[in-house]
Amino acid sequence: MSPRILLLRHGQILANKDGRWHGSTDSPLTIKGRWQAYLTGRFLRKNVSLDAVYTSPLQRCQHTGALASRGYQGVTQVLDGLAEMSIGQWEDMEFTKLNSEHRLIERFNADLEWAPPEGESLAIVAARMQESLLHIAGNHGADETVLVVSHGAAMAVALGQLLHQDPTAWMQYRFDNCSLTEIRLGDKPSLEKFNDCSHQSLFG
Repeated sequence: MSPRILLLRHGQILANKDGRWHGSTDSPLTIKGRWQAYLTGRFLRKNVSLDAVYTSPLQRCQHTGALASRGYQGVTQVLDGLAEMSIGQWEDMEFTKLNSEHRLIERFNADLEWAPPEGESLAIVAARMQESLLHIAGNHGADETVLVVSHGAAMAVALGQLLHQDPTAWMQYRFDNCSLTEIRLGDKPSLEKFNDCSHQSLFG
């Protein structure tokens, strides 16, 4: 059996509040986002013994990871493959415009190889996320708990790929900021807990 992997979406950034897509755009946490990460850390310190921490290279994930893993004595490892899906030239556009003017989600789901200008396709994101998570799982034993800090779209694509062998199944999974999702990988990947925000009671 593989380790217990806790997927943590980063805390709020301004683009989340404004309904804009910041994939490869490197945005800082808002004050609320920092509080969300702090509350996650308080919960994890009381309830979980972390054996390893991995994070996306983007600052919103590294900052979230630092706040959420306070007390963890090891070195946090940064994996480029955990980064958010990039939509290239369309970064920072509102979700409503991306779908009304560019049919973003429709085109992603219609062709796994399609990508926005200078952006990534679902196939590329699925491959790098799967590779990253399997790499992490392979580095740890079944009795270990690993925190992985990443992004909403990238993690949704990963679950589509790992659980359904279909990246377009990402539409089934929506992650709130600083939600915790538990998975185990191996011969048959399983979803143990999804989008748990119970530790975020101040923002309920």
